[in-house]
Amino acid sequence: MTSGDYRIESSHPIASLLLPTSGEQQYFVRDRALAVTVAAKSTTLPTGQEIRVVHVPTGEVVFRKRSVRRPEQPDE
Repeated sequence: MTSGDYRIESSHPIASLLLPTSGEQQYFVRDRALAVTVAAKSTTLPTGQEIRVVHVPTGEVVFRKRSVRRPEQPDE
């Protein structure tokens, strides 16, 4: 495939420092390990929504996670 064999996707905007632009709902990459790593380190806006990595040729979901809100650190 020309655009990438793996799609990182969500029904909500994806935010990550590892992506060239944040706020899109899907990104295409060629490498499975890279796709899973980026998805694992990403969050959604608003938080709490699912992020998936899909193998585009087969449609198989190879990774999924729900973005979780991290508890606030107490002030000291």
